[in-house]
Amino acid sequence: MASDGFRPLDEKSLVEYIKATPALVSILGKEFDKLEIKEVGDGNLNFVYIVVAPSGSFVIKQALPYIRCIGESWPMTKERAYFESTALKEHGRLCPEHVPEVYHFDRTMCVIGMRYLEPPHIILRKGLIAGVEYPLLAENISDYMAKTLFFTSLLYLTTTDHKRAVAEFCGNVELCRLTEQVVFSDPYKVSQYNRCTSPYLDADAEAVRNDNGLKIEVAELKSKFCERAQALIHGDLHTGSLMVTHDSTQVIDPEFAFYGPMGFDIGAFIGNLILAYFSQDGHADQANDRKSYKVWILKTITETWNLFHKKFLALWDEHKDGPGEAYLPEIYNNTELRQLVKQKYMKELFEDTLGFGAAKMIRRIVGVAHVEDFESIKDAAKRADCERLALNCAKKLLKDRRNFKSIDEVVSIIEQVHLQ
Repeated sequence: MASDGFRPLDEKSLVEYIKATPALVSILGKEFDKLEIKEVGDGNLNFVYIVVAPSGSFVIKQALPYIRCIGESWPMTKERAYFESTALKEHGRLCPEHVPEVYHFDRTMCVIGMRYLEPPHIILRKGLIAGVEYPLLAENISDYMAKTLFFTSLLYLTTTDHKRAVAEFCGNVELCRLTEQVVFSDPYKVSQYNRCTSPYLDADAEAVRNDNGLKIEVAELKSKFCERAQALIHGDLHTGSLMVTHDSTQVIDPEFAFYGPMGFDIGAFIGNLILAYFSQDGHADQANDRKSYKVWILKTITETWNLFHKKFLALWDEHKDGPGEAYLPEIYNNTELRQLVKQKYMKELFEDTLGFGAAKMIRRIVGVAHVEDFESIKDAAKRADCERLALNCAKKLLKDRRNFKSIDEVVSIIEQVHLQ
């Protein structure tokens, strides 16, 4: 045991831990001899155990003091568990339909006990690789993003409450620094952690490192990521951070949460859908050419933005006389002015979404952690072809993000690049 009281749990010590924790005992009852425990952490950072008893179940997640997929050579603060549980509770309060309930948090042991999302829930990314359509995905994720982002912004909060929350989440600096490194720095320089589908993409990766125009735009996005405390963002809202069924959408893993630019969350989700789109040709076979599935992905991208836009503005209208101090009603006191303010706000948010989404795409192709969408394409030449198109699309979106007037125009560019 470390001097701070922390010790990593294994399956045996986990049972003792559960027995000593009333909040967890109350869910399972006393049937400890019938416990089933399974370690399922396929992520990069944590141990994750599923605990099932006849009368109840939960997930135990423990943060380790290093990055699990790399090992002790890359230390990482355990405090991230505190920010994850705090964000889960806050986002869960604002959008309980799409965030699993937290039953227990132990700051010393960096342990979170939360609702087990039972089968048939699977990670969305795996569903996208398998070609499964989720009819409520755009509806649900737009709901989650509209509520969590609006209610933690100055459109709803006083500057006092907002500052207090910002100060608290400034403590999550290590995970912010990790994002700064892997999203905004490493892909644009030679780094020991970078990799790409070599040798096929070597020239493409070098072109990214030598692209002055791209670097100028990335600097602006990095500056926004570091300086713009707009709302409590999830911070890692890719398709691996959602668990889904046909009619359920649950957002998990907000350990990167902090007060940052809203577009980083919306962009992460949409950018990962674009990656999924470009990966489909690598998953097509005789039985399924994936053509209709690609159409569904593009429709989901369009609906996600359009529904978010509509719901976010509806919340703004509904709470226009609320506590929010961004636009005081006695100043913004006529319909025309309020309309102009909203248009300007949403235009900038759309540009941020495209910029951050594109940056997240680039790093998944030439940076450290890649995505299973491409990695599961066995034929390296085929994989590289898919990745190259996605990379070209991302560069175009990032550089031209101020010129797009609607999500439909973005989808047109995706289709055009795909035909190259």
